[in-house]
Amino acid sequence: MTDFTYDVDADGVATITWDVPGKSMNVMSLEGLTALEGFIDQALADDAVKGVILTSGKDSFAAGMDLNIIAQMKASAGDNPAQGLMDGLTRIHAMLRKIERAGMDPKTLKGGKPIIAALPGTGLGLGYEIPLACHRIIVADNPKAKIGLPEIMVGIFPGAGGTTRLSRKLGAMAAAPFLLEGRLSDPKRAKSAGLIDDVVPAADLLDEARNWVLSASDKDIVKPWDQKGWKMPGGAPYHPAGFMTFVGASAMVNGKTKGVYPAAKALLSAVYEGALVPFDTAIKIESRWFTSVLLNPSSTAMIRSLFINKEALEKGANRPEAPDQTVKKLGVIGAGMMGAGIAYVSAQAGIEVVLIDQSQESADRGKAYSEGLLDKGIKRRKVTEEKKAQVLGQITATTDFAALAGCDLVVEAVFEDPKVKAETTTRAEAHLPADAIFATNTSTLPITELAKASRSAEQFIGIHFFSPVDKMLLVEIIKGAQTGDRAVAKALDFVRQIRKTPIVVNDARYFYANRCILPYTNEGIRMVREGVAPALVENAAKLVGMPLGPLQLTDEVSIDLGAKIARATRAAMGDAYPDGDVDEVVFWLESEGRLGRKANAGFYSYDDAGKRTGLWDGLAAKYPRADTQPELTEVQHRLLMMQALEAVRAFEEGVLMDIREGDVAGILGWGFAPWSGGPISWLDILGAAKAVEICDRLEADHGARFRAPALLRDLADSGETFYGRYGDGKALAAA
Repeated sequence: MTDFTYDVDADGVATITWDVPGKSMNVMSLEGLTALEGFIDQALADDAVKGVILTSGKDSFAAGMDLNIIAQMKASAGDNPAQGLMDGLTRIHAMLRKIERAGMDPKTLKGGKPIIAALPGTGLGLGYEIPLACHRIIVADNPKAKIGLPEIMVGIFPGAGGTTRLSRKLGAMAAAPFLLEGRLSDPKRAKSAGLIDDVVPAADLLDEARNWVLSASDKDIVKPWDQKGWKMPGGAPYHPAGFMTFVGASAMVNGKTKGVYPAAKALLSAVYEGALVPFDTAIKIESRWFTSVLLNPSSTAMIRSLFINKEALEKGANRPEAPDQTVKKLGVIGAGMMGAGIAYVSAQAGIEVVLIDQSQESADRGKAYSEGLLDKGIKRRKVTEEKKAQVLGQITATTDFAALAGCDLVVEAVFEDPKVKAETTTRAEAHLPADAIFATNTSTLPITELAKASRSAEQFIGIHFFSPVDKMLLVEIIKGAQTGDRAVAKALDFVRQIRKTPIVVNDARYFYANRCILPYTNEGIRMVREGVAPALVENAAKLVGMPLGPLQLTDEVSIDLGAKIARATRAAMGDAYPDGDVDEVVFWLESEGRLGRKANAGFYSYDDAGKRTGLWDGLAAKYPRADTQPELTEVQHRLLMMQALEAVRAFEEGVLMDIREGDVAGILGWGFAPWSGGPISWLDILGAAKAVEICDRLEADHGARFRAPALLRDLADSGETFYGRYGDGKALAAA
């Protein structure tokens, strides 16, 4: 079966329908490109065909290009992957230019055949770049549909003409949110923004397209940039207005990306340079910049982690064999911030939820949290009153544990106290079916110990949500020593239902995510105690791609929580506890009442409205700055290496079982320098030998916490990479 079909009606209107067999959404393959080009050639060569409708046989148009095409293009050129990519892109551009020119006379611009893109729904990436080459774009009135170019979010930019066409269609300033931020729009907003030409009733989509094809004139199908005297909207770079646009855009890009994301800079360069030359030359410039980005290891790593591996994990790459475990009725115990968030995302997914707390007032407050989020959605026109009523109708707020009867999954989200959790487990299980799975939401407490309170350790599991639950995409699933496969499958199926990304790890102190986050914040605090300027610590982190500096992150999480974790860890580890110098700073701030953002006082100062006003002056008084400050790169290496080494140790110890999960979790869970693809990918970009060299230097200067793990040294000796050896999801123990 082919991805495209071709039909000509009695009026001479050809319809090319994109409908990839076995896929819920269309994605472009190399075979699909060949088929589409063949049908375009057929339509343009047939005198009986007056025009073409390009549409989809699904309720959406297309999700874009299969990113495996990029690998195929590289492989096709052997030792010269850049040539393979340029050749592949040139072929795509030639086909889209063929659609755009549609057989017209190159001098008179007459005699072409009108080609309209009729989108029944979502068109993303190449699924919007192809319509951009058509002469008109109409979209069915489907509020769930999304139109746009999200490529920048996975480390690349629109490279099939989308960058050049959209910037010329709207002007650089108006196109910036859609190109540089990957902003997506529903059909009506897309029309208002100028992304598409019209929104029509879904039932009339093909009739409207056919009518336009039959009535279109030569003038209707000539793109503005092909017309004599065309000027770029908003001004070209050498025009006073255009000059200011590009100066501002450059500042904005560097301000947001800190110079570590190659795609954003390359995109802006393609728009700027392309605006100085004719369209066909601009397309070549776009291709060159796109090729440059595709060959950058940062983009390769981002695509791998944020697209390929993230999608694989969401589809159950590490799900054990078990029957379907779709959750039908969920119990959530504890209606605080975390429990209320879990109830909200579950009800949003259509799951019946019982939300329990000690008092009815607290339970109702937990349900009201969902109401508040839905009301915000209504104000932003993303939620209807009907949807609000439907979601709230899914949540029953109560104090009665008997309401848990019939629940197939319970998520307990009470205080981080083993006794409280044990009592809650016993009380809840008295009302649950024998086969119900019991999950505890915890960020630090060992699952194997908590499972001792359960009637069935095999049906007990940890599910660690990140706050705020409605925004954070990662969920960490923790297997206790006796957790069974069905419990893991239930947790994974539940996470898929609520549209989040799961990782599965084994039980150990701090699991995986917190195990890597704490060394980051601790290293930042340790440097302040050493006399490193706090501003240098914070800005070094941001300049290497961390969303928050370690001191700001500590303020956000709360300093008293850090102190509580430190005391518990010290009690458990005894003389082996390594962070006494960090505790000195944390305990001092705690004693001063500087508990972080929630107290409007921490490492930072805050105004009465809770806005940060700068680093607290008292830090310098307590810990004076050293006369000699370290180089920026050394500070960055200390901050990133502490996280990456902990990720490697977690993999060595079998806590982390799949390096793909380690990278995806690094980005989604705590924002590890997304440009790098995650902590393991960052080590691969450095190269194991270089990473060991950095570790040896840091260990000599700062201590054994920087000692290179044996696995890293082994890879350095063999010249291998983590992904070269373990990238297929292979666990270290099985290797």
